[in-house]
Parts: sequence; structure tokens; C-alpha cells
Amino acid sequence: MAGSSALRPKIGAHVRSGGGVQNAIDNALAMGAETIQIFSGAPYAWKRKKYTEAEVEAYKKRVEKTGVEPAFIHGLYLVNLASSDDALLARSLEALVGDMKAASLIGAKGVIFHLGSHMGAGYDAKLNQVVESVRKVVDNTPDDAWMILENAAGMGGAIGSKFSELGTIIRESGSDRVKVCIDVQHAFAAGHDVKTRPGLDKMLDEFERDVGLERLVAIHANDSKCPLGGGIDRHANIGEGHIGRDGFENLLSHPALAEAPFLLEVPGIDDHGPDKENVEILKTLRPGVAVKS
Repeated sequence: MAGSSALRPKIGAHVRSGGGVQNAIDNALAMGAETIQIFSGAPYAWKRKKYTEAEVEAYKKRVEKTGVEPAFIHGLYLVNLASSDDALLARSLEALVGDMKAASLIGAKGVIFHLGSHMGAGYDAKLNQVVESVRKVVDNTPDDAWMILENAAGMGGAIGSKFSELGTIIRESGSDRVKVCIDVQHAFAAGHDVKTRPGLDKMLDEFERDVGLERLVAIHANDSKCPLGGGIDRHANIGEGHIGRDGFENLLSHPALAEAPFLLEVPGIDDHGPDKENVEILKTLRPGVAVKS
């Protein structure tokens, strides 16, 4: 597998894991996903799931048998490290620590999450709080789990729509365990023309300057209902949005992204989330069969 993964990205999706985390692997296989993202609990509830030893063992056996990896946990949507509400901030930290411990337990790479919104207070006013929050999570979680910051589309005072904001937070946190996931729909909505090679090159040059490509560990592969620079977080199925199939062919063929797993978070053909159809479309747009090592 080492030879193939180095030459072209793995294609995966956010998958359901109800009834036991090991079921995520079977759900991935059903849609042809090669890598996965899951929730460790309900996305809009503070309580995080505590995996049993039996679940963890069953999950790891399924991974070993199928080769469906790496895995990522997506943090719940209620998290806001820039909140002025002390209780909300405390619950956000607690939830992130719980998800990070769950990621370590099942051998997932880490937790992808949205930093949250300053709610009009301004990025500069909340920077120190966000940095301190990231440090607290890192300090209270296992060394083998990454905190993975996701870029924002730019709506509602969201922090992280600019790579310079993510880069500053990462540098100030002082930890090698803080990484980045680029959501291409969010990037497109924030003004990065990922649809064209010059636009994608420009974005990646900016990312390298402000963050560092070595920090990029995953791609959220979502087409965009929002036009370029529209600033709104609205996902579309692959080929049904403003990025289009040619845009994803561009993304999948870029050498700088060859080792980053592509994870679908699209509505799905039947509006039930990522599905086999979207996975297959991405696979057809991926560069040709890799040379075996």
C-alpha cells in the first residue's frame, strides 16, 4: 500500500458508526471508502461516547483485515474556543479532550474540528484565548492524537477562514501535534479558486507560507453551492456545485495533495450523506492506477 498511497490520495468519507464503532468500517466498505471520518457521539450533543474494550478490539480487527485507514474523528459542532461564555468554553474543552482520547483509543489520527466564532468580538481579541485553549487540550490528551484545525468559509465571525489565522494559532500553541484539514468548499467560499491550477497553486503557496504543508493531514472533499468568495458554508455533491468535476480532478492530481486523504462530507444523492456514488465519482477523477512498490 505504501507505493500507491504516496502517488495518489485515498478517497474516503464521513461514515456512520451507530451500534458500535467497528460498524464504521463495514459502512465504509459498502460505499467503497478507503479512509474514514466519524463522530464519537451525536454531533449536536455534549456527551461523548465511551468506547468499550470489546468495541475497540473489534474495530481494530476490522481495520487490520480491510485496510480502511487512516481514520479521523470530527469534533461536535457545538465547540467554540472563541466563546465569551465561560461555561460554553469549558464544555468545548471537555468535549475536545473526550474526542481526542477516543481517537487515541481506536488508533485514529486525531480530531478535526471548527475553532468557532468570535461572535463580533474580533479575531485579535480572542486569539490568546483560542491559543490557550488549544494548549490545554494538547496538554491533557495522549501524545498520539492530533488536534486538526479546519479552515472556515468566513461566515458569522468564524475563526480560521484565513490561513494566516490558523498559522498564528499553530505557532503560538507551540505543539507539533496541531495540524490542519483543508475543506475545499470552505476555501472556495473564502476566495481560493481551487477549481483552476493557477488558483490552487496560489492557495497552496499561501498555505505553505502561513502554515506549512507539513501540517496538512486531510482534505474535506466537498463541492460548493456557494460561488467563489461567497463566504458561506454550503456543501454540494461532487460535480453539482461551483467547483465541479474538473475542479476535483485538479485537486486530486496536485502533487502537494497526493498523500492527504480526501474525505467526503457531501449531502449525498438521496440527501442521506456521503454515498457510493460520490465516492465513485472522486475515484474516476483520481490519477491513473499507481505503480506497485
